[in-house]
This record gives sequence, structure tokens and C-alpha cells, in this order.
Amino acid sequence: MALAYDSATQFVAVALRRSRIDGYGVFAAEDIPAGTRLGLLTGESITVAEARRRAQESRRLMLVELSPARAIDASRSQDAMRFTNHSCRPNARIQVEDGEVSFFATQDLRPGDEITVDYGMTHHEGRLPCRCGAPGCRGSL
Repeated sequence: MALAYDSATQFVAVALRRSRIDGYGVFAAEDIPAGTRLGLLTGESITVAEARRRAQESRRLMLVELSPARAIDASRSQDAMRFTNHSCRPNARIQVEDGEVSFFATQDLRPGDEITVDYGMTHHEGRLPCRCGAPGCRGSL
């Protein structure tokens, strides 16, 4: 079990384990009510141009754009939330505010639920098949 940390010094119990979606995922390890801040994502601050360059070199990305000019590369971060997978029907959302990337539950989560977000437009530009398996899946990222 891991604890996802947010800046308000709250801890939400999550578990990292293999995901049916892709690689590893983040799973609720306790009941989590909708609206709960799940944790933060930190990483290396880079330019969006550098993020796009890195995207061309790698199939597995952990990039979040903060603004039209800045991005975070979380590939070496210790944050559990960096393993949050994409779903076309997510149960959480990402909020970027003042350079901070937070995750919030959009519905009640039960122990064992995989925490997912909609990645939206990605640096993959539709070239990566989506494997979320959700009804109405878009088919690509």
C-alpha cells in the first residue's frame, strides 16, 4: 500500500499493482468519497517543446502540460499518482492550478477500484491505441 500525498497534508491510501489497462495502475485502498483530493503529481519542469521531443522518443509517457510553455515530466517522480492510467470513462480528474497538478475523485471509489483520468489530447496525437475497454472508448490517444 502507498499513500498519495497532497499539499494539505492529507493522505489517501492507494495501492500500486498491475493494471488491465496498461502496466501498473493506482487503485483505491480504502473508501474514497467523490470530490476527495487524491494526491499530487510532481516531476521535472520542462518546456512543452522538450515534452514533444521526448514524446517522439518514447511510447510510455508521464507528461502533463501546465501551460502553453511548460510541462512536467513525472517519469522519475516518486508520486504514486504518476501511474494513473487513462480511461474514456474516468472516475477522477486532473486539475492544474498555479503549477500544481492535483487529482480529484469524480465519483465514490471503493477499495480495488482503479483510479483513472481522461488524458484528453496527448503528445501521441492519436497514434497510440487506447486499451481502457470502457463502453464508448475513443480507440486511440
